[in-house]
Amino acid sequence: MSDLANRVKRRVAILGSTGSIGVSTLDVIARHPQRFEIFALSAATRIDLMLRQCVQFKPVFAAMASEPHGRALAQKCAELDLPTRVLWGVQAITMIASHEQVDTVMAAIVGAAGLASCLAAARAGKRLLLANKEALVVGGEYFLQAVAKGGAKLLPIDSEHSAVFQSLPADAAVWPSQIDKIILTGSGGPFRQREPDTLRDVTPDQACAHPNWVMGRKISVDSATMMNKALEVIEAHYLFGVKPEQIEVVIHPQSVIHSMVQYQDHSVIAQLGTADMKVPIAYGLSWPDRMRSGAAALDFRSIADLTFESLDSNGHQQRFPGLKLAWSVLKAPPGSTAILNAANEVAVAAFLDRQIRFDQIHVINLETLDSVVPQCPQSLEDLLGLDAIARAAAQQVVRRVGV
Repeated sequence: MSDLANRVKRRVAILGSTGSIGVSTLDVIARHPQRFEIFALSAATRIDLMLRQCVQFKPVFAAMASEPHGRALAQKCAELDLPTRVLWGVQAITMIASHEQVDTVMAAIVGAAGLASCLAAARAGKRLLLANKEALVVGGEYFLQAVAKGGAKLLPIDSEHSAVFQSLPADAAVWPSQIDKIILTGSGGPFRQREPDTLRDVTPDQACAHPNWVMGRKISVDSATMMNKALEVIEAHYLFGVKPEQIEVVIHPQSVIHSMVQYQDHSVIAQLGTADMKVPIAYGLSWPDRMRSGAAALDFRSIADLTFESLDSNGHQQRFPGLKLAWSVLKAPPGSTAILNAANEVAVAAFLDRQIRFDQIHVINLETLDSVVPQCPQSLEDLLGLDAIARAAAQQVVRRVGV
């Protein structure tokens, strides 16, 4: 029986509640108080926003990433006589992700920092709404094994992967025999038409000015380099069990078609909608039903064109050289995807700190892949160890080539 039919109130933990995905998730949940309650929230450093969320939703737990931020939040909650218990540290966030009273976990912690809590939720058999690309990009088969062993239900929240999921049959067992290819769409970001030889002059603020989506700074830079699409190719491979060569990327500037599935008979099914993350969030929360998301409806009368551009045309290979790394690391030894992710996180952080130029992000990624020997991870410790080695190697490249 579906949730819509029996109206069971689901208890939700939001990991990364002060980020854009977390805020949007709370917005959706606030529209359906009869269906959801917030059991726990976690955040990194944004104490004041977390406090406002605690006042509004009164979670049982609120966890901050560090002790100083946790103690500061605890004091503010005490001053307001809030019932929320404040915790801090990786173990606290892992605890709320796997808590027996939680049935739904929104995993929206950016980067490899969210891996431990994603694994905990998977092992505990939660409905896991995955907005953290890195759980699959870094965790790969190891993460999927945890999902299978724990009996978790993995639901993608990235707009592209949610679109693919919504375009596939309900029975995952038939996917391999029916899918011809998955077509991921990307807007091309703010530099789709910029001359490639001028990208060296891009500033962090320019890179973060996405034409269609409102996102955090790291994800916005990834969109500007289209490394977000490289990570999404890797994620799609693991999520849907398709071969790397069955995944295609096309540029779709309007961000109306969020992705497509081409079947063996060459028919194509696509998911369309406004550029608002509340749509995939609402679907993940309500699946297999649907409910109001708060997003604006798509008005076809106002859409002049739906256009597509090949990555092989208009200089896109020069603008977005990092995208092809996705297929390279998927065909490389296990652990290569984790190395690419770590290098990219270091490179983007260095660019935002103005330590390297925009066009050097790809240099950091490429040289780190060349210098770190992939290892087949057998545990969380292995994954974190490989991540640390790759980050150290990437930092060395940053220091060598930095401006």
